Amino acid sequence: MSTEKAALARVLRDTLTDRELEFDEPATGSFFVKLPGTHKLATMTWLVIGEHSLHVEAFFCRKPDENEERFWRWLLERNAKLYAVAFSVDVLGDVYLTGRLPLSAVEPEEIDRILGAVLTASDESFDSALELGFRTSIEKEWDWRVKRGESLANLQAFAHFAEPANRSPRLTDDNQQR
Repeated sequence: MSTEKAALARVLRDTLTDRELEFDEPATGSFFVKLPGTHKLATMTWLVIGEHSLHVEAFFCRKPDENEERFWRWLLERNAKLYAVAFSVDVLGDVYLTGRLPLSAVEPEEIDRILGAVLTASDESFDSALELGFRTSIEKEWDWRVKRGESLANLQAFAHFAEPANRSPRLTDDNQQR
């Protein structure tokens, strides 16, 4: 690793340590950072120093099970409001937050800003994204837990639609709205 990249790695390492963030450095210049959230309990984020830029990547959620068009449109609308990162999709359809910063931007204030942008986008969007793309699965999980007396604690964000009394009737071939 060049002297410049080693210096940038030191800036990242010191910034993450100063911000008291959990992180691993599996290779010099590659940092795997845990950003603790409220809705999404943790957003695991890569910061990788490349030849010309700092690559930022965080897993957001897997490919949606349903309402794909609405889900993708909603993410694209969110992209217009984000700083330095954007929602993107991999070949499997899983969703990430990704971005690139020029190496000249690798300084504590900008690292703090970019990690804040990742955390805000991930945490504030998580419940809505799950509701749009995984509603049926959440309803089934709710029912399974209720039936077995399991905790509903981590599903409380979805109580407004997951409780059977709050569900809208499913459309079937025999009962379609006209």
